[in-house]
Amino acid sequence: MCRNIRTLFNFEPPATDEEILAASTQFVRKISGSNKPSKANAAVFERAVDDVAAAVHRLLNSLTTSAPARDRKTEAAKARLRAKQRFATRTRR
Repeated sequence: MCRNIRTLFNFEPPATDEEILAASTQFVRKISGSNKPSKANAAVFERAVDDVAAAVHRLLNSLTTSAPARDRKTEAAKARLRAKQRFATRTRR
């Protein structure tokens, strides 16, 4: 359920509004236990997503680091390699 919640800090280029919104939506979904809220809860759900996104923006703009910015393509390649190793089919003996 939380596949869009990824590290957003210290990347070049910085995280986009779309990435922050996707992570915020997934977080609210996880916390609420609902993929899609009922009509009665839709406004509250959307307000929570907006609040979380605003908090993430403030956080990312406030954090500092001396580490060099990470490259998205390199990090994606590392993630694919980890997934390949993790989910590799094992041969039977």
